[in-house]
Amino acid sequence: MFGLGPFETVAIALVVVLLFGTRKLPELGSGLGKAISNFRKGYQDGMAIDVTPSDDRNAASASDAGSASDAGSAGPSETKKR
Repeated sequence: MFGLGPFETVAIALVVVLLFGTRKLPELGSGLGKAISNFRKGYQDGMAIDVTPSDDRNAASASDAGSASDAGSAGPSETKKR
């Protein structure tokens, strides 16, 4: 799977058992399983969101952009006096 042989797998399992103990391993496994399940559920919910733009939003954006550029070009009509 990840290029790990049987010796490496046993060594990793031994280190995990030494670090967390046999009593914590079921809790860690349960927590990891719940985290993966929640991640998958959130991923599927995120994929179901419709992100296609609607025509109303595009029209509003274009009119806002046009009015902003018009307002900037008006400028003051005062002349300098010497």
